[in-house]
Amino acid sequence: MATGSVCERFGASLATHPELAKSILSRIESIGRGIHKSQKLLSILDKEAGQQALDGIVVDVLRSTQEAVVSSPLVALAIRPAPGVWEYIAVNVQKLFVEELQVAEYLRLKEEIVDGSSNGEFTLELDFGAFNNSIPRPSLSKSIGNGMEFLNRHLCAKLFQDKENLNLLLEFLQIHCQKGKGMLLNDRIQDVNSLQHALRKAEEYLTPLPSDTPYSSFEKRFQEIGLEKGWGDNAEHVLEMIHRLLDLLQAPDPVTLESFLGRIPLVSNVVIMTPHGYFAQDNVLGYPDTGGQVVYILDQVRALEEEMLHRFKLQGLNITPRILIITRLLPDAVGTTCGERLEKVYGTKYSDILRVPFRTEKGIVRRWISRFEVWPYLETYAADVALEITKEFQGKPDLIIGNYSDGNIVASLLAHKFDVTQCTIAHALEKTKYPDSDINWKKLEDKYHFSCQFTADLIAMNRTDFVITSTFQEIAGSKDTLGQYESHIAFTLPGLYCVVDGIDVFDPKFNIVSPGADMSIYFPYTEEKRRLKKFHPEIDELLYSSVENAEHLCVLKDRNKPILFTMARLDRVKNLTGLVEFYAKNSRLRELVNLVVVGGDRRKESKDLEEKAEMQRMYELIEKYKLNGQFRWISSQMDRVRNGELYRYICDTKGAFVQPALYEAFGLTVVEAMTCGLPTFATCYGGPAEIIVHGKSGFNIDPYNGDLAAETLVHFFEKCKADPSYWDKISQGGLKRIQEKYTWQIYSEKLLTLTGVYGFSKHVSNLEQRGRKRYIEMLHALMYNKQVKTVPLAVE
Repeated sequence: MATGSVCERFGASLATHPELAKSILSRIESIGRGIHKSQKLLSILDKEAGQQALDGIVVDVLRSTQEAVVSSPLVALAIRPAPGVWEYIAVNVQKLFVEELQVAEYLRLKEEIVDGSSNGEFTLELDFGAFNNSIPRPSLSKSIGNGMEFLNRHLCAKLFQDKENLNLLLEFLQIHCQKGKGMLLNDRIQDVNSLQHALRKAEEYLTPLPSDTPYSSFEKRFQEIGLEKGWGDNAEHVLEMIHRLLDLLQAPDPVTLESFLGRIPLVSNVVIMTPHGYFAQDNVLGYPDTGGQVVYILDQVRALEEEMLHRFKLQGLNITPRILIITRLLPDAVGTTCGERLEKVYGTKYSDILRVPFRTEKGIVRRWISRFEVWPYLETYAADVALEITKEFQGKPDLIIGNYSDGNIVASLLAHKFDVTQCTIAHALEKTKYPDSDINWKKLEDKYHFSCQFTADLIAMNRTDFVITSTFQEIAGSKDTLGQYESHIAFTLPGLYCVVDGIDVFDPKFNIVSPGADMSIYFPYTEEKRRLKKFHPEIDELLYSSVENAEHLCVLKDRNKPILFTMARLDRVKNLTGLVEFYAKNSRLRELVNLVVVGGDRRKESKDLEEKAEMQRMYELIEKYKLNGQFRWISSQMDRVRNGELYRYICDTKGAFVQPALYEAFGLTVVEAMTCGLPTFATCYGGPAEIIVHGKSGFNIDPYNGDLAAETLVHFFEKCKADPSYWDKISQGGLKRIQEKYTWQIYSEKLLTLTGVYGFSKHVSNLEQRGRKRYIEMLHALMYNKQVKTVPLAVE
């Protein structure tokens, strides 16, 4: 689009092409009073294009419009010219007059459609943008998610502009590495001048020494000039760090600042919050609210401990790290370890799962509680967790990482209490998973309690020091789709509050740090010596047995056909039944491949309403399309190690993996399948669209267009049938993509560096952020706590 505001250009175009504009806008007006999504607007443009040539500003604006509010004669448009960039206008269709709308004005029009006129009643407006002046923001959409890079430039400019600000760096080192820890500096260093003097003395002393001279050889000499252990394990590594800090004190630059802050010993105790679901290492995957997040955290912890130990060794420190995954203790553990207080994380030495129960005035809550109903327990839970943390660490943590909405609100409370660095990982923000769940929140409240969840999300994402996402799309979507965080920029819960600036996706707190798969479990099918062939008889039974029971339903009659495979929780968003339906309706696809679905657990009665509904639909589809013979429905499989070999077994059939979710924040199963060499087809909505390069490392499919998705699969399998090397080409393309972008080593290195950079930024901007903190506290006390009281406690 050309320069100038959308409103100005739209108005000029109305004057230049009034007939075309009137024709299109009248069609939109004729849809009727209501809130209409972009798909409906695009269909109107398509119909209009069938009658006349369409071009010009009016058409461009309408193509970038995400939503229209029609209240004749007005048509109000929410326009998104680029990810994270929004403008609002209102057009009088009769007079062809356009005016710019403030966010609150546009949201008020939406409220009137749903709730009727407010009659001038006061509506609470939340505006976090008022606190965004202390740190500049990038302006280009391509910069979104590269927050640390931008923040480092800002911090260096601050240090360089005023040399007095160098004292902030010294204070930071003294607070985090000196007091009570005896690292880096001792009390001989009182100011920047004495620090520079000590560093030059150290440089002079170290330069002639052999590079492998151990730190212990000059430890006493260092203490005399004010330096303590933590600079490195030998002369070479210590000198590198000394040079970095001297460079920073003389002429700060972003690369050196990031490198220095990433190498100093700031983090030894880590808390990872994940209250809901069944969190354990065995026999839980597929339980309600228990899926990819559990896998993510366990893999994250193993990689994080390994990286912390590696860094401590390089820093010359004999420190034992400690990582606590804190989740809910479930007395009704249903055959899992979820009733045990402490459980060592497999493959680690210093990481544990610590379980703390939910409790009320009546005592400990025994039963599982849906992630949508945990809100009344979390304040008490956070207080109990704080006590447990203090006991385990004999002090406080250095970093608290929250996961999902409940984990993030608890992490916010703990980070506030302990005054430590907080990291937020959403995994999935429910607002984008349930369309119009904001404007229609009252209809959904009894089942989902979104007023609590959306408020908790706003508090956590604005309170946190930094946010990790797996993909760009999680933050700001794509050209055509809305990002999870982006959906929180402006929205309204009619009758409760209106958000005019909820989050800024250009905020440098956002960082894309993509996870990987556990390479000890998920590895290419071609690595024959590592293959776990002892599982093959069990897998063969699982896939091809003629027995139908609670574990597997329907049989595969032709075992020579490739297998189209999927594995996920059985809920509406994962869309497994949608996959079954578009497979069932395509006769050619049914001829080419068998379909195997792993999801849900028919071995026991589900407590989850969505899962129950999806199970019923699955039974109906099997019957309606007579799928028995070409389809196998397997109950959820808990053994990750065997699941790794299951992916590879599907490779042996020259099959493919399909992930058909309506929306997927990241897509860990996509990474797992690709890591095993299995050609993968995955939703174009969310993270998989970034993981997969369409046609090279896999294929993106539109879950809302099942017929087209089925044809994409048909084309692939027909091409493989004609040319078997094509299957190998896509398999190798997927493996190459994983090796370049999606490993846990890259992830853990960046996470610890982020902690250093954002910990320093927090120290630098502490006074400037007081207003934001008070605002959040007020929102928490006056709005969040009020809504939490509306959620009923579980009946034991």
